[in-house]
Amino acid sequence: SKPKEWMTSSWHGFKSPAELASEVLPSHPTGAAVETLKHIGDKISSTPPGFKIHSNLARIMKARAKTIETGSNIDWATAEGLAFGTLLSEGKHVRLAGQDVERGTFSHRHAVLHDQETDKLHVPLKNLGHGQAAFSVNNSSLSEFGALGFELGYSLVNPNSLVLWEAQFGDFANNAQCIIDQFIASGETKWLQRTGLTMLLPHGYDGQGPEHSSARIERYLQ
Repeated sequence: SKPKEWMTSSWHGFKSPAELASEVLPSHPTGAAVETLKHIGDKISSTPPGFKIHSNLARIMKARAKTIETGSNIDWATAEGLAFGTLLSEGKHVRLAGQDVERGTFSHRHAVLHDQETDKLHVPLKNLGHGQAAFSVNNSSLSEFGALGFELGYSLVNPNSLVLWEAQFGDFANNAQCIIDQFIASGETKWLQRTGLTMLLPHGYDGQGPEHSSARIERYLQ
């Protein structure tokens, strides 16, 4: 029989890309029950009693709650929160790192809420209910090379986790390019090294001047 590909120990038992394409992807269910989505939606659009958030954020949370209730006009951040929440409820660890991931690069996520009168914090996705997996969201230092490199390493030894790195808006990939060139774009070809790492790359110039885009896919795949 044809020998199996070598891979690091954490990835034993995972199907090859060819096997995934023919066996798993066409039939793997990705939907979630409406009740589950509404429960998660309530968590990500509300605050604990007595928790005072900024008035601007209160309006955002109110609008988010309305989209959850009606099921229409759900924006990217809300859909992302629902997706993270369903994974966490299924016991899948989710971790998110980058320079401004708690608030979100476009002030869109608000994964960590701050009480305006105290120093208390509230992370809705850490409070979904009993039995959920761990959720980690941390603003990193101004070192794209270090942050992406660490998250890549984490993803290699934790294949059942969703590991994400979000670049800051304004071509803030910077020296993360080294990690992309040496490991992400070429790691499987060079070492049969697989990773489930996800990079969130802000795209669009929006009149901000030269090089204000971190999503240089054509460069990453050179």
